[in-house]
Amino acid sequence: MLVSFLETSFHPKAKAASVKHPLVTAMLLFLLLGPSVQATQYRIVTEDWGPYNYVEDGQLTGLATHIVRRIMALTGDDFEMMVLPSMRAAHALQTQGKTIMYAVFRTPGREPMYKWVGPIVETAIHPYQLASTQNPINTLEQLLTAPRIATRRAGLIPTMLQSWGFKNLDKSASNSVQLYRMLMAGRASIIIGDTDAGVAYHSAELGIAPDALRQIPIEIFRAPFTSPSAVTATTSW
Repeated sequence: MLVSFLETSFHPKAKAASVKHPLVTAMLLFLLLGPSVQATQYRIVTEDWGPYNYVEDGQLTGLATHIVRRIMALTGDDFEMMVLPSMRAAHALQTQGKTIMYAVFRTPGREPMYKWVGPIVETAIHPYQLASTQNPINTLEQLLTAPRIATRRAGLIPTMLQSWGFKNLDKSASNSVQLYRMLMAGRASIIIGDTDAGVAYHSAELGIAPDALRQIPIEIFRAPFTSPSAVTATTSW
């Protein structure tokens, strides 16, 4: 997963940077978020997507959130940070100036829309099914004809799956937690929506045993791009 700020045009070297370690990324952003940024008040938005950004005990936290806060500590900024539903956060980024969004999947289609800084970590998204299933899925052909695949209502992953010809998608879930509940209740045979770290996070959150889910050996997306790259984005100054 990548975290970047969309719109960092004031530092040309940022476009060529490819940083994999969170601390190095933080230092890169410290260089980028210089006086020209400090003179302006920005709003930072994100979605609830553990373990990278999520709300715990009423507070926004997570791997990517810690890095963004660290950047602001280094630059002396205290921008407002808020969690919005995925589509509302993306809409704010696209339509409202002085907006920063993290963490966002970086794709060829999105590349020209924003200025990017990152990545923070490399990660991948795989389908998951119950380990006890009598019909383990191992190929893309099997996945295309699986009984029911649950994914989130909107966003990059359902859009990608539809473009690949998937006709077996259940897009009724508005968040990740609903995907796991659907799978455990037998209302879906497969779920697709989280990184492997996200699957571990939500499994622990919901009390699902670590060996209860089976990773299907098909990479839906990888960051950096072989599949999505999560980055942070900002709109134009």
